[in-house]
Amino acid sequence: MSKEEVLKKAINAVIDGDEDAAIAAAKQAITEGLNPVEVISEGLSLGMTKVGDLFNMEEISLPFVIVAADAMTKAIAILEPHIPEEHRGDKLGVIVVGTVEGDIHDIGKGIVATMLRVYGFEVHDLGRDVPVQAFVDKAKEVNADIIGSSTLMTTTLPGQKALQEAIQAAGLKIKTMVGGAATNQQWADKIGATAYGENASDAVQKAKELIQQ
Repeated sequence: MSKEEVLKKAINAVIDGDEDAAIAAAKQAITEGLNPVEVISEGLSLGMTKVGDLFNMEEISLPFVIVAADAMTKAIAILEPHIPEEHRGDKLGVIVVGTVEGDIHDIGKGIVATMLRVYGFEVHDLGRDVPVQAFVDKAKEVNADIIGSSTLMTTTLPGQKALQEAIQAAGLKIKTMVGGAATNQQWADKIGATAYGENASDAVQKAKELIQQ
């Protein structure tokens, strides 16, 4: 099976929310000796981006997004141990990530955390339903370069605003990034976040840019 065929299989598996197919694509990639990083970024992640687009166009519901993300997560779990050390690169920076308090959605944020690790970041994933102070305390503890927060619900958007205010109140010179289905660039600008990550691939690119600033 060619690289293009494996990537297409990975993309379609995520779009279809087919966990078995996603796992099979990951195993096929390993068998074919493909670079796991490319399979994640050019296959699974692209599939998840399409799913996000469909959700934004209201063509699919949130439960299906979660199913698709779970399929991607299972495939990544298979691929990640096979990433050669030379592809991991030097540590680019330190980032603390989490889903804001009141929001129990964890899958999308987990994918972002995995992608950031793949591309060389030291990631401290606080999980879901994370209080504002926990973000601040962890960032101080690990001397973080970036704090990334996620929320899928409009009702918990104020948590990201409160986090931004807490970071400023603490006098921390840390760049911030927001993401999740409820967020957009306008929201990031409104609360004063440094960047907005539209999806996992975009979040990685934005994080790289923030580190270089």
